Amino acid sequence: MTNCVNFWNGFLKWSLERGRVSRVVLSVLKQVQITKLTNNEITLNGENRGVAIYLKKKFPLLEKSLKEYSHKKLSLRLTILPRKRRKKQEKEPLLKYASFIDDVFNKAGLNPQYNFENFAVSDTNQVAFAAAKAVAEKPGQTYNPLFFYGGVGVGKTHLAQATARRVLKNNPNFSVLFSPGDRFTNELIESIRRKTTSQFRKKYRKLDLLIIDDVQFISGKNLIQEEFFHTFNSIVSFGGQIILTSDRPPYEIKKLEDRLRSRFSGGLIVDIQPPNFELRTAILLIKAREKNINLDIDVAKIIADNITDTRALEGVLLSVYAKTSSRGEKINIQTIEDFFRTKENHQNKNLSPENIIQTVCSFYNLKKSWIKSPSRKQEVARARQLIMFLLRKRLKLKYEQIAFLLKRKDHTTIIYGVSKIENLITRERAFRGEVNEIVGSLALST
Repeated sequence: MTNCVNFWNGFLKWSLERGRVSRVVLSVLKQVQITKLTNNEITLNGENRGVAIYLKKKFPLLEKSLKEYSHKKLSLRLTILPRKRRKKQEKEPLLKYASFIDDVFNKAGLNPQYNFENFAVSDTNQVAFAAAKAVAEKPGQTYNPLFFYGGVGVGKTHLAQATARRVLKNNPNFSVLFSPGDRFTNELIESIRRKTTSQFRKKYRKLDLLIIDDVQFISGKNLIQEEFFHTFNSIVSFGGQIILTSDRPPYEIKKLEDRLRSRFSGGLIVDIQPPNFELRTAILLIKAREKNINLDIDVAKIIADNITDTRALEGVLLSVYAKTSSRGEKINIQTIEDFFRTKENHQNKNLSPENIIQTVCSFYNLKKSWIKSPSRKQEVARARQLIMFLLRKRLKLKYEQIAFLLKRKDHTTIIYGVSKIENLITRERAFRGEVNEIVGSLALST
């Protein structure tokens, strides 16, 4: 028995030194014991079924290494202790394996809430979802880099992390790291200050999968871009995968070096559009199920119709749930309508037409007098139509009232202007971002 153990320990040490197994695999192998060694077979024994399932996937690699180490062909056999010898430890294997894989996820910086199972898919993100799953199954072999871009709350981070989670689930020995762009920047600056750049490069350049969230933050920083360029090349050259997210496509990121712009554009670039009504409803129902909140689909539709920001959906759900549960009531159509009516009255109580005109003019750097003038310059006409839209949607003014206020001929001009803005918000991502920013400023001013 002693010879068996010595042989096995010697093999593990040799494998680690030669790079035949990773430290993750080695830590799993330590959870089993060698019980028998013959001329053609090694028998291992363990108590953890989860670990056994994982290790059996590694047998071909281990047997190949054993042949190189011992100069003879040895097959591996793994047995599990009989149930009667485990007694109270019956539930331990699943717990051990769950703990092991959770540690792997945490080390990679992944949020446990982000996975493929709770990602709602519709026409606005189905291409991104399909691309993410393809990369998850064959990292480094399909789309490299995979570049997601879109506005706030469209699911870029969720999808990127879900991909990493699936990669690690399939390959727990992979080195994976999720890093926001500002963290990458701060870590590099700190390593320079402490003269530990070699450690920084060792951490990032040998990864199997690197995700940089909000990569636009590295633009305009020459030293950071220089380091990331070499990090990018190192990972890809060794067969690793890069996933990037941004609020805009590579060609719109200002002060980004051309060589990085070229690298970013060398894989697949996917635009994730804001979720439509159906997708927002689905997201809300998923959130409710995760939090054990009983939410009827008709109620979810009302919330989704009023809230376009996906991050705000959960906030509204929790706010309504807190109020109803404290009174021992259920969330129903009446409580939701009362909630939005109260919220709207509060937001619009101090909001006036003058506030809207002033905010829009300040945003576009225009004089207020131009809005009521006959000017048809494009920038003035666009701002004027946006004011029409906000007066109609936020203050619920009648078309005739808006026409009188802005000194337009009649209400048909207002109807056209409001419709024009609605179409632009749907079609143009950049303009939609401007409108969201203006609406946010209005909320802060009231």
